[in-house]
Amino acid sequence: MKKYVLLLAIFIAISSCSKDEYAGPASDASYIVKEVDKIVEVVKEVPTTVTVNVPTPVAPPDYDFNRKGVSTVYYTGQTNRLKMAAALGAAMNSNTSTKEKINNMFNNGEGFDDATLNGTGKKVGNKTGAYGSATVKPIFDTWITDFVDNVIPAWNNDAAKGVAGKYTDPGEGGRSVYINKQGKEYNQLFMKGLIGGMANDQIINGYLSKTKLNSVKDDNDNGVFGYTSPGSAEPNVTKMEHYWDEGFGYLYGLDNQTDPKLGASGDVLLNKYLKKVNASDEPGIAKKIYDAFTLGRAAITAKNYTLRDEQADIIKVELSKVIGYKAAYYMYSGGANIEAGKWANAHHALSEGYGFILSLQYTQKADGTPYMDNAAVNALLAELDKGDGFWDHTKATLGVLGKQISDATGLVPQNAY
Repeated sequence: MKKYVLLLAIFIAISSCSKDEYAGPASDASYIVKEVDKIVEVVKEVPTTVTVNVPTPVAPPDYDFNRKGVSTVYYTGQTNRLKMAAALGAAMNSNTSTKEKINNMFNNGEGFDDATLNGTGKKVGNKTGAYGSATVKPIFDTWITDFVDNVIPAWNNDAAKGVAGKYTDPGEGGRSVYINKQGKEYNQLFMKGLIGGMANDQIINGYLSKTKLNSVKDDNDNGVFGYTSPGSAEPNVTKMEHYWDEGFGYLYGLDNQTDPKLGASGDVLLNKYLKKVNASDEPGIAKKIYDAFTLGRAAITAKNYTLRDEQADIIKVELSKVIGYKAAYYMYSGGANIEAGKWANAHHALSEGYGFILSLQYTQKADGTPYMDNAAVNALLAELDKGDGFWDHTKATLGVLGKQISDATGLVPQNAY
């Protein structure tokens, strides 16, 4: 700094000299101007790292969550739809049913013998195939039509190849089925189709999807309560918490929330068949699913979305196995019964398998894709429908179909041959 002050003083001194002091002519005047560099101090901003601690909740012992002493868990809509599904299954196996009644139950959520199911605003039809191909829901409507128009009028006829009616296996206690001309028992198609087309679809592609859960992330982060649980005088549940509960309800809606027994009374969908798979093909799968539901719900309250998504993925993969195992199982079961001459058993098993195959498109593997997409499912169903349908199949042909399913899912049921 002293150097710059000295130079400035010299410059001022030279500039202030009189003309008399300058000896040379003006034309010869020569001025030397020196530029003085300015020193500019530049301050660089150093990025600040903010660390946000996201808590990892300890897994609760069961699916029991409270706020201010009041439970925040409820899924009445899912419980109602499971009851509706069971009632629809019964209606699809009764010769007193009418097309108007079943359509009203399925598509309007009205006309149930259980009056508590009417007027709730809940429906099964609009939740069937909601996230999949637009071709799926109409399939259920055609099943209703064929059952009422062709099976009920033939109720007292003896069923045979190409002839609708009743078929009973010989011997005491032989099974009886009411089937269409292809051997389809419609209540079984309907129920097993809903296992994937409604329950699994709503859980996997609906309530536990990142799209739906993340759509309400801001509210969950800020503790905004969008719902009021029974027993609370004010909103006490975030939307994300409730969405997760609704997914839970499609599996446990008729079961004990904190101590599920599986195979719940009146449940004809996922809960029932999770029990079967847990007891045979994959012991322990039920606990894995329940624990993932529980920890995922705790993660939402803790705002730990990485943990939430990890649990959602476990649920999706494990629930899909229920459909994968059973779709193959019933092909092999149908074949074994045909070989044993038990055609009523075979028609029953193949009808269940048909519905489970339809449900395969509503599964999800670890890579996020289904076991089979809509086109692959339709191709497999077309094989079952060829000619006179179930009547034209053998143990060998059904074994081929069973293996195709096992190859696609990586799951081999215990009765495979």
